Amino acid sequence: MRQGNGSITHPSDLRFSAPAEYARLLRAAHETTISGKPDPHLSPSLIKSWQRSLALGINPDQHRPLHRHEVSEARSLSAGHRLAAVMPALTQLLADETPTGRHLLIVTDHEGEVLWRLGSKQALRLADSLEFVEGADWSESGVGTNAISEALVTGAPAQLFSAEHLVRTHHDWACTASPIRDPLTGEIVGILDVSGPFESITPDSLRLVRCGVRLAEELLKSATVPDGGAGPGGRPIQGNGQGQRGSGARAQLMLRLFGDAPSATLYAGPTRPLTVRRAEILALLASRGQGWSADELAYEIHGDAGTGAAIRTEMHRIRTILGDVLGANPYRFSSTVNVVTDASVVAAHLREGRVAQALSAYPAKLLTRSVNLEIGFMRDELNVAVGASVRSSGDARLMLQWCTSDMGSDDTATAAAAAALIGPDDPRCQLISARMERVDRELRA
Repeated sequence: MRQGNGSITHPSDLRFSAPAEYARLLRAAHETTISGKPDPHLSPSLIKSWQRSLALGINPDQHRPLHRHEVSEARSLSAGHRLAAVMPALTQLLADETPTGRHLLIVTDHEGEVLWRLGSKQALRLADSLEFVEGADWSESGVGTNAISEALVTGAPAQLFSAEHLVRTHHDWACTASPIRDPLTGEIVGILDVSGPFESITPDSLRLVRCGVRLAEELLKSATVPDGGAGPGGRPIQGNGQGQRGSGARAQLMLRLFGDAPSATLYAGPTRPLTVRRAEILALLASRGQGWSADELAYEIHGDAGTGAAIRTEMHRIRTILGDVLGANPYRFSSTVNVVTDASVVAAHLREGRVAQALSAYPAKLLTRSVNLEIGFMRDELNVAVGASVRSSGDARLMLQWCTSDMGSDDTATAAAAAALIGPDDPRCQLISARMERVDRELRA
């Protein structure tokens, strides 16, 4: 690449010292290369990535990312992902949610689907314009060359600036990404990415991302999971087992929130029944790693009539039942406790494509006796995710099992898909048809 005076300048000389000039030079190189004359100052590996992306049908002018899930589904599924346990620490280290924050913290799964994104309202709005949202596929096949896709392809940290991205709408951004690996197997479990306007990139960006990866991998070493838990590809994750405590391992709290009899088990001790109100509080705490203030919880639980004093009373009662598992200011689970809910187990199965296991682990909806609005949203999100996964499986047996359960009894879309698969001559089709007709009558009543 050449400056206006004709002298050759290496990109690394301008990335941080003159980012706007560097972006201009990269855009010129992008145009030349896309037109069929590769710029010699672009790395061969970058050009090969562009070529792969173009071959996959990525349009530099018009491409929108593929979406593996709706935003609400992705948020529900992320709760059961292994990396959910490390998100509070990564948020504290790398996220900037202040009003003036410019960069986003992004964490994807092992295939590049965005599961978490945190940043200021301004940064999130910019990301929305690119559909850089939960559920979007940021692999090469999903959106073309970017830092996340490069980290997936190479297995190494990657940093892309401006027009190093293939898609032109990404040319105002700079992204730094690195794989997070399973400490036991070395396989990629997700990608950590920091993205923002190219002027926001600094020489420390790559170092901070690497620090975040090291932190995540250290936390994964000490994380415990329920017996029979599984990582990417369905492999069992080695751990101390439910309720056991080993050197460097966190104690485990298992929350059973499905149905109308919620309970909690700590350290393989006795199972403690929970009132609906306390189960609602624990479910909310489990859903949000950064914690809740007393006033926030009071509003979520009691509405406008809620008070912080009422929440503090409930927290005292929860500690009496379960011990010292909660921190305050804000309220959240202690870092010494690994919290697993039956809902997160189902979500983990779905995230790894284990639809039959998810359905088997989903005997009832979340806190069926709760009329709390936020709990209702969580209940509906998980139910929609299970139904959509069953429907997309193409397995008529699973569809029939789902449609004849309480959770899937009004899922007319899956019922229709099952009927189409088994055919009108199959006796089971009559059961599906009768159920669809009943639901239709109830909707019109």
